[in-house]
Amino acid sequence: MKSRRLGKTGREVSEIGFGAWAIGGSWGDTDDAESAAAMNAAVDAGVTFFDTADVYGDGRSERLISRLLRERSEALVVATKFGRRAPQEVESYTYENLRGWLDRSRENLGVDTVDLVQLHCPPWDAYYTPSVFEACDRLVEEGFAQAYGVSVEKLEEALKAIEYPGVATVQIIFNIFRQRPAELFFREAKARDIGVIVRVPLASGLLTGKFGPDSTFAADDHRAFNRHGEQFDAGETFSGVDFEQGLEVVDQLRALVPEGATLAQLALRWILEFDGVSTVIPGAKTPEQARANAAAAELPPLPEETLRTIAALYRERIAQQVHQRW
Repeated sequence: MKSRRLGKTGREVSEIGFGAWAIGGSWGDTDDAESAAAMNAAVDAGVTFFDTADVYGDGRSERLISRLLRERSEALVVATKFGRRAPQEVESYTYENLRGWLDRSRENLGVDTVDLVQLHCPPWDAYYTPSVFEACDRLVEEGFAQAYGVSVEKLEEALKAIEYPGVATVQIIFNIFRQRPAELFFREAKARDIGVIVRVPLASGLLTGKFGPDSTFAADDHRAFNRHGEQFDAGETFSGVDFEQGLEVVDQLRALVPEGATLAQLALRWILEFDGVSTVIPGAKTPEQARANAAAAELPPLPEETLRTIAALYRERIAQQVHQRW
């Protein structure tokens, strides 16, 4: 497992991290013992970066990570997120509210200082409200967090966020089905020493190649209840791509998978081809999934022909659905 620098935080983190949304909730049934085993398997494989949020299972995910921190001696970096525990209005983003939410996360995680806290996909107006970012600056100055960043839905939000000098990281969706960040954002982030955390790298599992036209999902799985953005941004579910058309493109991608690898590992390795990426955070609910995700870092760089084919598939089959929306 190689490490990359997480922007101006100065921290070195594993290039494959662990996204802890799935072990908190909204991804069907989970078992805490198995979730703990998955995280331990990730650490055993060299993973040092864990991403969670206060609303993942109403703190369940954070508490599972707290247990991991108590049990492991490795130097792990934990990022959490806040801002989704109140109506999504800029008026909710006061220092008092942010401090209260962060205090709750600190308690859940069992730490005095959070390594990284991120505004969790705040409303559009928040990006144009300096007091929101001043409140985050204050939380860092007071020692409640070592650094702060922003998790965004849209590219325009990312570009606006990094205008604020205190922002150290941006978490953004980037994968074979969502390629727009590579056009401009990575360059701008690198110029400002912004750490880039890539989420939804497997398009909610679509890029694992394990689904078919008859696949179904549990009622409490966002892949069932948020297909069209019913509960939160539609881009979070299957990266905003039509499920059936995504399956067709996945079938075309299968021929590109390196010998001995999986389609999911190809998708993760593709993201690592971009040096603007600091870390990628696929989810895992089992030790086997965690080990497979980490093993993607061991794949050699992808051939140029493979990269060209992936670019063409996106341009011809996917971009019209998602490119300008996010």
